Amino acid sequence: MTRLCIVTSTYHRPGETFVNYHIEHLFGGACCVVANDTNGDDPYDIPHFSLSGVPLGSAERMMLPLTRAMGILRHRSITVPTGSTAQALRDFLGLHRPDVILCEFGNRAIQIAPIAGELGIPIFTYFRGFDGSKLLEKPLFPAAYARTFPKLAGVFAVSRFLLDNLANHGLTHPNAHVIPSGADTARFRPAPKLAQKVVAVGRMVEKKTPLITVRAFISAAQQHPEARFTFVGHGKLLEPARALVADAGLTDRIHLPGRLPHEEVAALMADAAIFAQHSVTGKDGNTEGVPSSIQEAMASGCAVVSTRHAGIPEIVEEGNTGLLSDEYDEAHYTQSLVSLLGDPGQTERFGRAGRTFAEAHLDKVDLTKRIETVLQASL
Repeated sequence: MTRLCIVTSTYHRPGETFVNYHIEHLFGGACCVVANDTNGDDPYDIPHFSLSGVPLGSAERMMLPLTRAMGILRHRSITVPTGSTAQALRDFLGLHRPDVILCEFGNRAIQIAPIAGELGIPIFTYFRGFDGSKLLEKPLFPAAYARTFPKLAGVFAVSRFLLDNLANHGLTHPNAHVIPSGADTARFRPAPKLAQKVVAVGRMVEKKTPLITVRAFISAAQQHPEARFTFVGHGKLLEPARALVADAGLTDRIHLPGRLPHEEVAALMADAAIFAQHSVTGKDGNTEGVPSSIQEAMASGCAVVSTRHAGIPEIVEEGNTGLLSDEYDEAHYTQSLVSLLGDPGQTERFGRAGRTFAEAHLDKVDLTKRIETVLQASL
């Protein structure tokens, strides 16, 4: 049995469903976890290690400025463990003896690859969005990636867009694979649809422009008085979004509950006819990879209204599974929503085609097997 070590930023984050699925299902859950930080929640009852949890002695704390300077010189990063933290990580990996390491974000590979190489453990990384876009605009990260890529046994990305963006910065790997996060097609599946029900799911942050989606539905609601909208998600733009709804007098038709458990999200999508998400490139260069929520909506048989952003056109076929607009084209995005609300037949056809696509290309069980095949080939 292949034993895996998954490296992530924080263990455990309920919202990082793609990481949690890997922890639970890759190689039958035979894994340990290394995280930059932990929050005390361990739902999988597995061995886990927190890099930030290793206490530093006074001498190490005094040497931190020099240690960080050396990290920049050697790795173009200050995050690579040194001293007692590095030794504790070696001890953890030596105890649990993983055959292969999978870093769930590109920046985590920068952190772990030197020690993985020292121990002779093949290491892979996944690029999911910000790590293959926003971070490339920051000082040191392109150089840090350039030093990390030769140490990697392989690279995954959730979209071709991210691999192309990395290549535009001179970052390529001969063992690179596009494998989206996918959807649990057994959990996310269609129920009888409510033709006037629209859902959105996503963090209330700049790159998802939730205010555009709320305004679009407010406009569409004027032409479709039976339409109802639920937008699930939390973030700094949640209260401004609620203010828009209140000002429009539509609190009885637009529900913004904040964050909800994954099971409730699946239930909301099941009978929704339309899923809406207006993703854009943030001012800081932050992009999506392929939003998990769109993949889950397609598995749920929802017609998609979204944007020609990042990897979204790689899975949403315009005119077959959904309608796409240019980023920030609020008028066209609104009209797409109006059009689908007014044409239940087309909406149903898009939803059926989306479910078919999800079953064929986005099923997590199949994608997990593909990841396992790539990882095992390195052993």
